[in-house]
Amino acid sequence: MAFIRATGKHRRTSRPVKTGRNIAGIATLAAGGVVASVASPALAATDEARPHDTGLQQAVVLGDETASRVEAQADAQQADAEIAAARAKAEAVAKKQADEAKRRAEAAKKKAKAAHEAKVRAARDAERKRLNAFVAPISDSYVSTSYKASSGLWSSGSHTGIDFHAASGTSVHAVGSGTVVEAGWGGSYGNNIVIKMNDGTYTQYGHLSSLGVSVGQQVTPGQQIGLSGATGNVTGPHLHFEARTGADYGSDIDPVSYLRGHGVNV
Repeated sequence: MAFIRATGKHRRTSRPVKTGRNIAGIATLAAGGVVASVASPALAATDEARPHDTGLQQAVVLGDETASRVEAQADAQQADAEIAAARAKAEAVAKKQADEAKRRAEAAKKKAKAAHEAKVRAARDAERKRLNAFVAPISDSYVSTSYKASSGLWSSGSHTGIDFHAASGTSVHAVGSGTVVEAGWGGSYGNNIVIKMNDGTYTQYGHLSSLGVSVGQQVTPGQQIGLSGATGNVTGPHLHFEARTGADYGSDIDPVSYLRGHGVNV
């Protein structure tokens, strides 16, 4: 005899099936990060004790904690990214400023170097110009006796140089750059100085009361070499000045043309 079990709306689903379904739902909610407190319809329709409610609440709490940790981790990563971006920006700005400062420093250095070189060139040119310049042997004076003037006062019968008016003790200057080749007594010239000029010509300064240079000394334009006087064959104090092509007597040339040819107004 077979027994047939009645079916209908009062039949309940077995407990294991409901449990598995509820757990699956909870897992789905937790995996999706959704926080909820929802009971299954089957559980809501009965008044029996529901031991599986505790499991649902635990799963929901775990989901909250996971979401909080994920959110905190995301916030931390975002903060790290922002800090890294700010640091990179600051480093880029600092590098740009350093590069600009370096560029300005190099430009200033080049400018200073160029200015220094220009100053050195200007000083060198000025010194070269000064050394190549010529001046009158007596400042603020005039020619009192001309070149080739005739008189019995000179053994050759004519004046081999020019005389500059000068009281005794007046400063006498080298007319240009050169080397002293004679400094001492010169017979009728009295105390005299002969200078070999840098251009190869010679200049002579006679009748000096005192000498201020010695043989072998280098002199420059305008340098004082002695004082005018009346030593030797003279009638009064003055400076006798000669220009020569050589060191010896008789190689004289026109001193006025010589000085004017070097830019000296006499």
